[in-house]
Amino acid sequence: MTLVQAIILGIFQGIAEFLPISSSGHLVLLQNIFGIKEGNLFFTEMLHFGTLISIVIVYFNDIIRIIVEFFKMLGNGIKNKKFKITNGYQKLGLLIIIGSIPTAIIAFLFEDFFVSLYSSSLLPIGIAFLVTGVLLWIANNKSHGNKNVKTMTFLDSIVIGTFQGIAIIPGISRSGSTIVGALFRGLDRSLATEFSFLLALPATFGAGLLGIIDVVKTDSEMAFTMPLLVGVALSAIVGIFAIKFLIKILKKDKLYYFSYYLWAIGIITIIFHFVK
Repeated sequence: MTLVQAIILGIFQGIAEFLPISSSGHLVLLQNIFGIKEGNLFFTEMLHFGTLISIVIVYFNDIIRIIVEFFKMLGNGIKNKKFKITNGYQKLGLLIIIGSIPTAIIAFLFEDFFVSLYSSSLLPIGIAFLVTGVLLWIANNKSHGNKNVKTMTFLDSIVIGTFQGIAIIPGISRSGSTIVGALFRGLDRSLATEFSFLLALPATFGAGLLGIIDVVKTDSEMAFTMPLLVGVALSAIVGIFAIKFLIKILKKDKLYYFSYYLWAIGIITIIFHFVK
């Protein structure tokens, strides 16, 4: 992989990971265009690690509070032999953990299938783009919910986590699917956005860790190359701006804008599959 290719992929990752247009789908499409045949999944996982840094930077204060309050709850629970949620940060921490369970189960059960999609034809990816566009259109036209952290249930987090697990399929947007799931469950738009990004932390970290372990086992040449490092850095920087942009879009109820793009890129991808 050349430096120019890594730059392009890193920029697209930073944009597409947080804007609901599927970063994995775009990476597979670009890798097909560039003719990159090896290391696709690992490079994709490492770019996701770069966008994890974006989330940490944007939501740094909330993440610290969640961690501190969660361990405080555990400490008090062990001391008093009774666990009790006393504030929103503690509950948010539990919701993230619970929501990560269905994602992990889906990834574990269907790992081989998901991996195969990164090297299979572009047809299923093009169809997935179209599906994501439809989901965004439906969610945007749904009436506003008013659930906050206090009224959000553990079932809500399980449903949203399931949406995130399904989004492992390239072409199905992770941010788009989790936000759609959150809106379907009646979360207000602000919480839907924040929970979507916070829920990505465990999944992204896990995928990145597995990618590193895989590189160590296979002695991959891509592990410490300059193109990889540049791609990760760019995905992190661009991701910060993408998060803030999406927050503004959701506040203005313009989520359906991305539907038009996804339908267009989906059709183009399907055509590219047949003419390639």
